Amino acid sequence: MVRLITHNLLACHVKGCNTNNFPLEFRDVQIELREAEFNPEFLKGFMPKIEWKALVDAARQLGDTSLPLEQPEMLDDDFLKNLHHVLLEIHVEEGIMTCPNCKHDYPVLNGIPNMLLAEHEIG
Repeated sequence: MVRLITHNLLACHVKGCNTNNFPLEFRDVQIELREAEFNPEFLKGFMPKIEWKALVDAARQLGDTSLPLEQPEMLDDDFLKNLHHVLLEIHVEEGIMTCPNCKHDYPVLNGIPNMLLAEHEIG
């Protein structure tokens, strides 16, 4: 499933595309919201791994503006609940993720991203 927790780790891996290849940009998406168990300790532990600007931009591409532009120092319950929702409850079911550099498209079908490349694209 494409959730923003995994999207935040994905970069383009087309041969020669190694600058400005993260984050992949969403377009033509269909999303589904699915409730997930709230675990504030997991979120606090995961925070250092997050590329914050990429997460906020991706959330906004999907229509969610609940996260602040800058990562807050105080992790109160309201913030953690918004972060939980963005990372774990927004599922991209269909759509396209596009590399901002080489413009390669990675389709998402039935919630599964196709990250495979053609032979000539493999580096």
